Amino acid sequence: MGALTGFIAIELGDFQTAPGAGAILGDLGANVIKIEDPVRGDSLRGLFTMGDTAMMIAEGRHLIFETANRSKRGITLDLKTQKGKEIFYKLIDKADIFYTNYREKVLSDLGADYETLSRRKPTLVYGKIDMYGIKGPVAERRGYDFAAQARSGMMWMMGDRDSPEPAVVYGSVCDESGATMLAMGLITALLNKERNGIGQRVDVSIYGTMIHIQCTGINLTSLRGRGWARHSRKRVRGPLSNFYKCADGKWIFLVEPRADEFWPGLARALGRDDLVNNPKFNSAKGQRENYEEVIKTLDEIFITKSLAEWLQAFEEHGLDKAGFSYSPIFEYQDVISDPQAWANDYLVEFDHPAAGKLKLVGHPMSFSKTPAGIQREAPEHGQHTEEVLAELCDLDWEELARLRDEKVI
Repeated sequence: MGALTGFIAIELGDFQTAPGAGAILGDLGANVIKIEDPVRGDSLRGLFTMGDTAMMIAEGRHLIFETANRSKRGITLDLKTQKGKEIFYKLIDKADIFYTNYREKVLSDLGADYETLSRRKPTLVYGKIDMYGIKGPVAERRGYDFAAQARSGMMWMMGDRDSPEPAVVYGSVCDESGATMLAMGLITALLNKERNGIGQRVDVSIYGTMIHIQCTGINLTSLRGRGWARHSRKRVRGPLSNFYKCADGKWIFLVEPRADEFWPGLARALGRDDLVNNPKFNSAKGQRENYEEVIKTLDEIFITKSLAEWLQAFEEHGLDKAGFSYSPIFEYQDVISDPQAWANDYLVEFDHPAAGKLKLVGHPMSFSKTPAGIQREAPEHGQHTEEVLAELCDLDWEELARLRDEKVI
């Protein structure tokens, strides 16, 4: 039993942001029902490639759709018909949560806007995620993950200081961050509903989420009048907060601000006892004043051994036990084979009915009494329509057959 077992959430969502929030709720045990149009379905189902990468897996299943729609059931329902609306409202009557990323005009036309649903059920938690927020000059502008990276300053903060170009990150970082923020808002409003019997609207945007995630850098810019400089591998004044290339082409990142404390142990692990007491190297002050020489020396040292050899040397010299902060720089393939990720169920094996055993991202939170995790694979188009409508709307098979003939479901 999950922390949200017993709660019902209705989704009217497309692509990743709203559906991704539903996957989180489903992982936590909520009974999540995804509504799709009987003909079109979620747009992700037909998006065969993204960023020049094929998205389809076994039996035409879409990789990102599977990621954003796991742990929920799926129905088809034509909300443009009167009968479709009536069934939708019956579902809302049973629901604790409704959430969406549809535009306001579309929601109004479908009778799924906040005013309509809150009048029908005042205790409903109603969540909506937009691109830029519900107010302001670009409130109605459409956009996707990369647009949030661009407008939030994220693209400019990534990359090296010596590069004149911004950098983009693939992998739906902003979409999933927005989905996580929406899930947090919905659960917070649900807690208030349970305590005080009050429903409300929760508004989240991808842009606002990315501003929040970068709050340290943006606040620093606001208060100082200028922002952080981008990282420069060649010119960083703290060489122990820098990354270095190893002999096998892989990289290691030293992430240690306490240079005075850890330099002697690091120097010995690097096989350079001669540098232990060198005033240019053995203090944060010395490293700042001689950063070019320190970086050049560390470059020359790290390139002599593979990443695995350096990780072993660090462990053998007690840097881990001493608390020295560092990390290998992984590619995604390295993450998938990382025992640390598997030990904490950040990655799990899932037996998919179409694709077989898969290695997938698990749930990031661990609960001692109410476990969270993948409850089921993403639904096929309309897979659970009859099951859900019989269960929640008390429709019999004769009524369901008639609705299917009329193309309402």
